Amino acid sequence: MADILGFLAKIGERLPGVERPKRRPSLGMRLVYTGIALVLYLFMASVPLYGIKHAPRLFGELPQIVQIVFAMAGGTLAQLGIGPIVTAGLIMQILVGSKLLKLDLSKSEERRKFTLAQKTLALIIAGVEAGGYVIAGPQFWDLTGPNPVFDVDASAWIRFLVWLQLVAATYLIMLLDESLQMGWGIGSGISLFILAGVARDVFNRMFSPLPVSSTNPQPFGFIPYLVWSLRDGSVSIENIMIRSSQTMYLPSLMGLIALFIVMITLIYLQRMKVYIPVTTQRLRGIRTRVPLQFLYVTNLPVLLVSILYSDLYIFYTLSSYNPTIAQMFGWAIYYMRPISGFYELFSNPGRVFIHIIIYTLLALAFGLMWIEVAGLNPSGQAERLIQSGLEIPGLRRNPKVLEMILGKYIYPLTILSTLIVVAIVIVADIFMTYGTGTGILLAVGIVEQFYTLIVYERALEAYPILKRILGEA
Repeated sequence: MADILGFLAKIGERLPGVERPKRRPSLGMRLVYTGIALVLYLFMASVPLYGIKHAPRLFGELPQIVQIVFAMAGGTLAQLGIGPIVTAGLIMQILVGSKLLKLDLSKSEERRKFTLAQKTLALIIAGVEAGGYVIAGPQFWDLTGPNPVFDVDASAWIRFLVWLQLVAATYLIMLLDESLQMGWGIGSGISLFILAGVARDVFNRMFSPLPVSSTNPQPFGFIPYLVWSLRDGSVSIENIMIRSSQTMYLPSLMGLIALFIVMITLIYLQRMKVYIPVTTQRLRGIRTRVPLQFLYVTNLPVLLVSILYSDLYIFYTLSSYNPTIAQMFGWAIYYMRPISGFYELFSNPGRVFIHIIIYTLLALAFGLMWIEVAGLNPSGQAERLIQSGLEIPGLRRNPKVLEMILGKYIYPLTILSTLIVVAIVIVADIFMTYGTGTGILLAVGIVEQFYTLIVYERALEAYPILKRILGEA
C-alpha cells in the first residue's frame, strides 16, 4: 500500500499545479480571486460538451441531490463536477484513518505526499467516470443498433474528444480548488462550488420564469408562478401551498417556508455547545470549560450518505447497458433516493419507511466512523487535552481515565447530533424545502465557515501582531 501511495504521489508531483503565493495577498484581493474561481466554475457549468446530443435530457435526469453534492451540471463541462475530488478524498481519509496507510498528517512532508496522491487518484477516478459515460453511449448519443457500446451515433474521435473534455474540465476544477487552498483565495473551492449549486437551485425555484414543460405553461419559479396565477385568476391557497397533487415536485410556498425554518433551526443548533469543566497545570486553581459543538460531527454523516448515493447513482447510470448490474444498483438507489414530498408518505409509505431506516443507520455508521478517522474520538480528544496542559478536576492526568470520561460525552453526542441532523434533512425533504434538506444543511455550514474565515483574516489585517503570535507571519 505504501508503494502505491508513493507511486501516486510521484505522478502528482509531475502534474501541473498551483504554487503558494510568495507574499500573502490582501483580504480584498483574495476575495476577488475567490470570485473569479466561482465565475469560472459557473461558466463551465453552463458550457455544453462539444460532440454530444443529449445535454438537456441529461440535465433533467440527474437527481437534484446528486447535482448539489457533486456540484454537477449534466451535459456541460461540469458533468463530473467535484465528484472525483470528493470520492478520492473520502477514500484516502478512510485508508489513513483505518491505518491501512501509515501516514502522520501532522508532518508537513507526509501531508504533502497525501495531497499529491489524492490529486492523482482524483484524476484517475475522473478518467474512469468519463470513460464510463463515453462507453455507455446512450447517455450522450442515439443508438443505431442493439449494442449500447458499439452501435452509437458517434465516431471514435468524437467519443475521445468528449472524454478529453470531461477529464480536462475536472482537472481545471481541481486547480481552482487548489488555488484557493494555497492562499490565493478564501476557503475551499469544493465548499464554494457546493454552495453555488445550492444557491442556484434556491434561486431557480424562487425566480425562474421558464415554463414547467411544453405542455404546462405555468412558470417553474414560485414568485413568477404567483404573478402568473394572479393574472390568470387561478390563485388559491391550495395551489400556492402545494401547487396541486399532480405537480407536487414544483416549488411552492410550503417549500419556501420550510427553507427559512430549516435555516434558522440549523443556525441555532450549530451555535449550541456542550461544555466539559477543566483546569490548567500552569495556573493551579483556575478552572475553565472546553466546548464541544452540539452538532459534534456537523453535516459529515449526511454528506457521506449523500456521496454514497450519488456514487451509486453514477455507477447505475454507467451500467445501464447491463441489465444485471443495473438492477443490482437500482434496488439500492430506489430505497436511498430522498423522499419526494409528503405526497409520497401516502402514495408509497413502504419505501419511505425503508428509506428512513437505511438513511438513519448509514448516517449513524458514518458518524461513528468519522470521529475515529478524523481523531475526534475520546482518545484523540484526551491526547489533545493533555498536550494543552489541561485536565478534568479530580482526575489523574492519565490518558485512559480521560478517554473513559470523554467517552461519556462524545459517543452519546455523536449519536444524538447525527439523529437530529437526519431528522431535519428528512423533514425538510418531506416538505420539499428549496435546495433539498441536505443542500441547505451543507450551505449553512459552508456559509458559517466562510464567515469565520473572513472575520479571522480581517482580524489579522487589522492587528498585524496577531500574525506573529499565531505563526502566520
